[in-house]
Amino acid sequence: MKKVITYGTYDLLHQGHLNLLRRAKELGDYLIVGVTSDSFDRERGKLNVRNNVLERIEAVKATGYADEVIIEEYVGQKIDDIQKYNIDYFAIGSDWTGQFDYLNEYCKVVYLPRTEGISSTLLRAESQREIRVGIIGTGRIANRFIPESTCVSGVTIASVFNPDLTEAEQFAHKHGIEHHTNNLEECFNKTDAVYIASPHIYHFSQIEQALQSGKHVLCEIPLALTGDEAKQLYDLAAKKGLVLLEASKTAHCPAWSHLLSLAKSGIIGDIVDVKASLSRLLPDTCMREFDESQAGGSVTELAPLCLMAVIKLLGCNYSDVRFYSKMQGGVDIFTQAQLVFDHAVANITLGLGVKTEGNLVISGTKGYILVPSPWWLTNYFEVCYEDINKNKKYFYSYDGDGLRYEIQEFASMIFNKRMDSFRLYPNESIAIADIIGKYRSGSKTTILK
Repeated sequence: MKKVITYGTYDLLHQGHLNLLRRAKELGDYLIVGVTSDSFDRERGKLNVRNNVLERIEAVKATGYADEVIIEEYVGQKIDDIQKYNIDYFAIGSDWTGQFDYLNEYCKVVYLPRTEGISSTLLRAESQREIRVGIIGTGRIANRFIPESTCVSGVTIASVFNPDLTEAEQFAHKHGIEHHTNNLEECFNKTDAVYIASPHIYHFSQIEQALQSGKHVLCEIPLALTGDEAKQLYDLAAKKGLVLLEASKTAHCPAWSHLLSLAKSGIIGDIVDVKASLSRLLPDTCMREFDESQAGGSVTELAPLCLMAVIKLLGCNYSDVRFYSKMQGGVDIFTQAQLVFDHAVANITLGLGVKTEGNLVISGTKGYILVPSPWWLTNYFEVCYEDINKNKKYFYSYDGDGLRYEIQEFASMIFNKRMDSFRLYPNESIAIADIIGKYRSGSKTTILK
């Protein structure tokens, strides 16, 4: 029996793909199709927003040409697969001519003619219009957002808003954005969606205005300063049929998604303790972070990422929360919080004027997971056991500033009309805002001298 193998992304499966699969099948008796994983696509710089790997696998199976479908997950896998499955022919499209000649050492390489005038890129261009995004706010994170957005297909920056027109103009000139304004309605008129990167105190009103104007919203952390505010916004988004997503970049990075899957699978047993810490020693020029009137302080600045980790791992149903803070100039420069669950406990340590180690430790009944500092830029973690010979290290790429992953999810939700993201569900985002609101109310807080 002659075996054939071929590989592809198969995003937006089209006639060209069908022709290639048919020609590959005709080379032998048994066809294996390798579908690239989402993480491998990301490593190669392909941040598509339409079909995930499970949807692409099902589409390939539905063609009837594949006798077996496997997932391609790493560089060099083709050689491993050819030897593992005793492959006779490696087939690939003619646009790759010459690039896989090195595989002739292991099997016969065949470059198949491609169907002229059709490709996933062309189909994507025809089937999806660009999402025109408006940037609200021109601070540090907004400056990082612009280059990250260029890595995601289907997204273009159409406008920038700042209440100070001069600052809006300077930002637009710096990044080559055609339109700038100090009028929110003008920004909404030029866009399909907005990315909100303004000071915390404006998030609620600006999200509400954007949703009322029919715009999808990606908002920087924290999405809101109370649980009630967050719930109002998600209810409004649902009523309007619009996407509302909190820009918790850690929640969207590849390593965190895998870590969460492993932890939930029971690999370290029952989770009984989560410890997350995050601190930054900011320069005196960072005035907003230390301004009480602008909702500054370590909780509003840093807690959303740590709370995201706790809630994704342990759930939203905590029974009690307590805070311990050191204050300076009306804001907390250090806060430690303890959340008690029926089955576990969690501690988060935050600092703007106090430095801590910045690790994440997830303790279970069989072992623990260690994500070293800076854990929120997750690209490596280790699963540890009593028998150190069983320990396993996991490494991932974390490209750029990481914002591209949240932009990709936001765009995918819009194109595919998904109102919720499993990476951060609305109820989880609301729970984070509710805990921040409890802290700001002061009822659960002990002030340290």
